[in-house]
Amino acid sequence: MRVFVTGASGWIGSAAVEELLAAGHEVTGLARSDASAAALRAQGVRVLRGDLDDLASIRAGAQDAEAVIHLANKHDWSNPAKSITAERAAVQTIGDALVGTDRPFLLASGVAGLTRGRPATEDDPSPFHGPGSPRGGSENLAFDFVERGVHTVSLRFAPTVHGTGDHGFIGTIAAVARDKGVSGYPGDGTNRWAAVHRSDAARLIALGLAKAPAGARLHAVAEDGIPSRDIAAAIGRAFGLPVAPIAPEDVPGHFGWIGTFFSMELAATSTKTRELVGWEPVGPTLIDDIDAGAYSARAMSG
Repeated sequence: MRVFVTGASGWIGSAAVEELLAAGHEVTGLARSDASAAALRAQGVRVLRGDLDDLASIRAGAQDAEAVIHLANKHDWSNPAKSITAERAAVQTIGDALVGTDRPFLLASGVAGLTRGRPATEDDPSPFHGPGSPRGGSENLAFDFVERGVHTVSLRFAPTVHGTGDHGFIGTIAAVARDKGVSGYPGDGTNRWAAVHRSDAARLIALGLAKAPAGARLHAVAEDGIPSRDIAAAIGRAFGLPVAPIAPEDVPGHFGWIGTFFSMELAATSTKTRELVGWEPVGPTLIDDIDAGAYSARAMSG
């Protein structure tokens, strides 16, 4: 199958590309830089130059493909509105290009904000609608295309897709700990984060392409919920730092932008995902990764 992947050179995308190629697919990746293009070519990927603002390239890639996997996101925390606008425009463009084809369209989403007071499940619809909502309401926008002949599948990732070299949320929290000289956790540290290893997330993407029905919500979640104080304790062990609670009123000043997310309850389950596509996570746990040095200075610079 010819598969067009946005975010193909990214943290999750580059691992997903390996899985897709191993499954015999021909992959075209959207590349915004010379470095990204070179990395993709080295993997055996056909390169289409462009970025999330280049809707003409995104449209061309989708039209030429037999399936689209949309993983790119600007993640510009200094200007969330810009990221939201770009994400919604990209999803609209891909959906329009695939109308009436019944071709698979898998898109990245998340488990954040789906529920309160309990872990999120695949049965929970996204509460986010419209251009101004998180991710521009892209999951619901993409599902609107199911009735128009698009095989939409949502890939809901845990808040941490971890592994050696991860520069995401856990990498940022570890960097704050090193900078502050203390591994902090918000409040009493009982709020929980779901987690998944990068390799397991990549395998789920390939399985979702092969097996998930239109309208499916897949949860890339290996661990339902790890208390934030346990995450902080592991980071403290990894860097030889003291571990301490950070009062809620001090969280923004201590953690910066990541404090909002580190304070959230982001637990989720993946029972139905495992049953639906036969996915079973086998990668290291988040704490195992931290203890093994995945977030050491050397790992983060590699």
